Parts: sequence; structure tokens; C-alpha cells
Amino acid sequence: MNNFEKKITFVIVCFKSSHIIEKCIQSINPNIKIIIVENSDNVVVKKYLENKFLNVEVIIAKQNLGYGKGNNFGISKVKTQYAFILNPDTILDKNCLNELSKAQIDLKDDFTILAPNLLNNYGYFSSQKNNLQNEILEVDYVKGFAILINLKKINFDQIFDENFFLFLEEIDLCKRIKNSGGKIFVVLNSKIQHSGKQASEYSLNVELCRNWHWMWSLFYYNYKHFGLFIAYKVTISKFFLSLFKLFFALVFFNKKILLIHYYRLSGLLNAFLKKPSWLRPDNI
Repeated sequence: MNNFEKKITFVIVCFKSSHIIEKCIQSINPNIKIIIVENSDNVVVKKYLENKFLNVEVIIAKQNLGYGKGNNFGISKVKTQYAFILNPDTILDKNCLNELSKAQIDLKDDFTILAPNLLNNYGYFSSQKNNLQNEILEVDYVKGFAILINLKKINFDQIFDENFFLFLEEIDLCKRIKNSGGKIFVVLNSKIQHSGKQASEYSLNVELCRNWHWMWSLFYYNYKHFGLFIAYKVTISKFFLSLFKLFFALVFFNKKILLIHYYRLSGLLNAFLKKPSWLRPDNI
């Protein structure tokens, strides 16, 4: 384990993700600490993972904190310079950390976020700015499947905005980092796989909750950074599309489509009315 790896703690937020997380853990150097925040009261998962993997600490949140608040909770337990945020359905390539280490040296630690290069189409970085040595790209934002945060460069009280429950938290973080003069890079030779599979055990309640929060977060993010007019402009077409599909589902008696677009409309209306992101799978 090199000096860079000694400064890393992994943070993985889960919600009933035991069916996929083991492959993720196995792809990480067993000498590097992993903090798993389980957004449920599943103590069985804690006992199983901590017994099987000596570098794993599972924190039982006892409630669903969401992505942002869950990661903030995990990061608050980190004692190293870097917190490496991972989704439970990711797998690190064997050279992932070595390539990030090289980039850290090349950049002389002058970055707030380093991200590996995702190998499929389930998430990517955007807005290329500078190409350094054809290996390191400075970008405006990265997706949150895998991001290494340099905690020494963070000056926010909350790393992730806890008003978000799900979706766009990492985009919001990147926006705030760039606004404060921070730097975000993607290391092209550092590879990671993201399966894009359901990270939590599937249920209709989870799907409805995800649809609700996508619409809520989309409005909130745009309102927060660009103002009310842009927030309405971005979401109004989605409002009418969901309204149309809801009536279509009523006519053809498609209960699942009906519920999805009912919850999409509900999430957006709650955001319009400036209500918090209150919905949870257990509330449905």
C-alpha cells in the first residue's frame, strides 16, 4: 500500500444493497478502511460484512438518510485526508488507485475532486476544460458513482446539501466547488465499472420514491443555482408530459404508469411549493 492509499477511506452509502456490495468491497485493497452507511436498521448486514471483511465498518443509520446526508454521516467518521465516495454497484479496476496516485502527484495535490474514468454509459463527466498530458481532464462536474474528495480543500459546513434526498447532490457539490475556485479532474487511465443495476433491492415503493425525488431535485437544483425562472423553464415541459401520461394511464388502466407519473407530479408540485424532500419508500 503506497502513501496515497494510506490517506484514503472509502465511504459507501447503501439501502438494502447486500445483493451487490460484496463485489465492490472485493475490488478494494483490503488494507484500506471502508465505512459503509446502511440506511436501514439491518443489523444482520453489519454482522455479516464486518465478520467477512476486516477492513469494513458498517454504521447502521436506523433510517433512510438518503445519498447526501448518508455520505455526510460517513465522511464525519473519516480521519484520513481523502474520502473516496463509491456506489455499492461499482467495481474498481486493479490499477484504479495507482493511476489516481500518479495524478495526485502530477497535480501536486491541487484538486478538490479526482474521479476515475467510468467504463460504460451509465455515468460520465462533462464540460471538458483542460487536457493535461492526455491523461487528466479538468471538468465542471462528475457523476457521484465514484469521487475522491480532498477534504483539506473543502470549506463547506456540509459537503453534500442535505436538502437533497436523492439525485443531483454530486452535481450540486461540483457546482459549489467550482464557484469557490476549486478544481475537479477525471483521470482517464484510472478505470472503474458501474453496473447501472438497481443498487437497492427492487420494490415499486422504491421506484415511486425515485421518480418523486428526481422531479423534486431537478427543480430545487435549478432554483438554487439559477433562479425561479430557469427552474420553471427546465421543469414545466416535464410537468405537462407527466400530466399527459397520467391521463393516458387512466384511460388504459395501467396502474404502474399511473402511479409513477402521479408521484412525479407530486414531487414537482412539492418543489414548486418549496416543501422539503420528505418522501421515503416506507411512507408510500
